[in-house]
Amino acid sequence: MKYRGLGRTDLHVSVVGVGTWQLGGEWGKTFEQVEVDAMISKAAECGINLIDTAECYGDHLSERLVGRAIKGQRDKWIVATKFGHHFKERFERDHIYEPTLVRKQLEDSLRSLQTDYIDLYQFHSGTDEMFNTPGLWEMLAKQVESGVVRHLGISISKSYRGTVQVDRALDVGAGAIQVVYNRLQRQAEDQFFDGAVRDYLGVLARVPLASGFLSGKYAPDAQFSETDVRTAWHSERQRRTQAEQVMQIRAEVPEGTPMAQWALAWCLQHPAVSCVIPGCKTVDQVESNAGAADLAMVLETHPQAVFEAGK
Repeated sequence: MKYRGLGRTDLHVSVVGVGTWQLGGEWGKTFEQVEVDAMISKAAECGINLIDTAECYGDHLSERLVGRAIKGQRDKWIVATKFGHHFKERFERDHIYEPTLVRKQLEDSLRSLQTDYIDLYQFHSGTDEMFNTPGLWEMLAKQVESGVVRHLGISISKSYRGTVQVDRALDVGAGAIQVVYNRLQRQAEDQFFDGAVRDYLGVLARVPLASGFLSGKYAPDAQFSETDVRTAWHSERQRRTQAEQVMQIRAEVPEGTPMAQWALAWCLQHPAVSCVIPGCKTVDQVESNAGAADLAMVLETHPQAVFEAGK
């Protein structure tokens, strides 16, 4: 495993982390604790040290599963979670950014994770108006001062096209941002990366496998269950288009290289990116994802052979 500093924070994160939205029950599978324990154990074995979750992944369900999995090993992990979305029901959220309610969200997250501090506490995909909620960042600054939160971050909505939140990151004390970034969705390069590099903000790249499509295992006519968020949030036409795009870029993947590993390493080749946070459903996927760290190092030495077609 390789490690990078996360922007202005004092955190040194593995270049591959573990994303845990899937643990909340919205990706077509319900997880047992023993499965989560096995995945987290494999992640640690591979040198991964960052777990990204959120209070709205199944109304703290993901946090509870993670908290039990890392119990007794808290000091070995960098735990990132988020605030602002409250789980309402499957695929639906309430937006809550009022300081008092966010403080309660934080307390519930600490309880769910069985910890007394959060390493990275992130504003979760809100609008500029939500970002500017009176008293929000002042309350969060007090949590940092008390040690309950070590660092603040901003997870930017995938539909958000502005740079206001990145430009104000230093003002509100945030040291890292989280953005959608993958071979199919590269808007962050123009929208956010220049600002992140300018202000020395760490970057967590979420959805680095394009919701699994960049694993290469889904055909254009692939179907997903009604309990899978890809059915609820994307039309059949959108899913087909993504699968067809993946088929077109297969030529960029070196022969014998797993496409998922290549896709993660592709994200890591950008100098602004600190860490990719792919989701996973099995121990084998955790191990395969971790392998992208070594591949990224090879590609840094011989980048053109792999990335020329994607530039």
